Amino acid sequence: MSGESFEDLNLKARIFINRILRADYKGAISQFDDQMKTVFGINKLKESWEGLVSDAGSLLHLTLIRTAEMESYKIVVIKIEFQRLVIDIQFVFNDQGQISGLNINPVQIAYNPPAYVKKSSFHEVDVTVGEGEWMLPGTMTLPNVSRSSPGVVLVHGSGPNDRDETIGPNKIFRDLAWGLASQGVAVLRYDKRTLIYAKKFTPDQVAEMTVKGEVIDDALLSIKLMRQTEGINPKRVFLLGHSLGATVAPRIAGQDHDLAGLIIMAGITRPLEDTILDQFTYLYNLEGKMTEQQKADLENLKVKVDRVKESEISDNISPQDLPLGVPLAYWQDLNKNKSSDAVKTLNMPILVLQGERDYQVLSMKDFEGWKTALNKNENASFKIFPNLNHLFIAGEGKSTPKEYTIEGHVDEDVINFIIQWIEGV
Repeated sequence: MSGESFEDLNLKARIFINRILRADYKGAISQFDDQMKTVFGINKLKESWEGLVSDAGSLLHLTLIRTAEMESYKIVVIKIEFQRLVIDIQFVFNDQGQISGLNINPVQIAYNPPAYVKKSSFHEVDVTVGEGEWMLPGTMTLPNVSRSSPGVVLVHGSGPNDRDETIGPNKIFRDLAWGLASQGVAVLRYDKRTLIYAKKFTPDQVAEMTVKGEVIDDALLSIKLMRQTEGINPKRVFLLGHSLGATVAPRIAGQDHDLAGLIIMAGITRPLEDTILDQFTYLYNLEGKMTEQQKADLENLKVKVDRVKESEISDNISPQDLPLGVPLAYWQDLNKNKSSDAVKTLNMPILVLQGERDYQVLSMKDFEGWKTALNKNENASFKIFPNLNHLFIAGEGKSTPKEYTIEGHVDEDVINFIIQWIEGV
């Protein structure tokens, strides 16, 4: 039996995972024994891993879920939770602490509807948003009623989100769609362009990407589609944005003045680069004291944030020298077109919702920012939910990324508040 403890082997397993997450496949297979190196070389490992996680989204959490002993081998199983995928990796270690076996198994996660959903009250149909090379698959959730229904178009947060805005076991947009449709409101949700066409974007297209191409264009097409759908009252179509979708929602509404209203769920009013810096500062301080590496990472991030704010920044600056590796055009577009300015120009009912436990969008900064921007709009309404996080899921104490890996649902009070607001405008 190997003289190494399960604690040592757990560390080795995590080192392996960190290497493949960084695409360091040579480093990863250096942990294999000779037989594994023969049957599972660099190319096979690369092909297997990248084929599996290409659409998985951001990493949420790693968890040791079990250990076992089998003859002269020790087994360590680690769960990797991504935004849209959960994987169990089983490591088999020989008596020298080398990896003698590796099984990578995706875990199927069933969606369990919340109690407020009444599936007999609605039906769903597949739709296509737009046409041509960027057309997107979507789902229209339609109430089973004889009258025409109000409609809501959902606009996702940052990153290559699917139509459900899947984050771990949680499907925020499916909760909203099914919850609202259960009470007579139709909902359209769709997969983001950056998810469906991730491999199609050229380096030049990525470098010039802004929220117009990532979010706004497809949202406008979705509004148009909803208005043209039988059973929808075209004068009662609303836009609901979450996170980044909420942040740019005023810009979308500024290009479609016929919207019946705007719902902003956890949108920022501060510059995005400041929000990112605040998020990392919060996360690094969760354990009470930052490590030296975290301090260094934070200082490096501060330098990148300052670069975004430079008035004479070079157009040739590498994305790697900017926060999160996002190209300069994206930052320039956001800072030139501030949502807090755009929302002041709108003459329509606006509802701003916020979870007080949200560490990504802050009630004392962003929620108050919306209030300040909309202080002259008599049709603006505001609601803060004390126990809800960024996903509008209830919890206790400080919110953390790990919380997103726990199954939950958009709180029923949020659904009911949106329904009441729609009925009242």
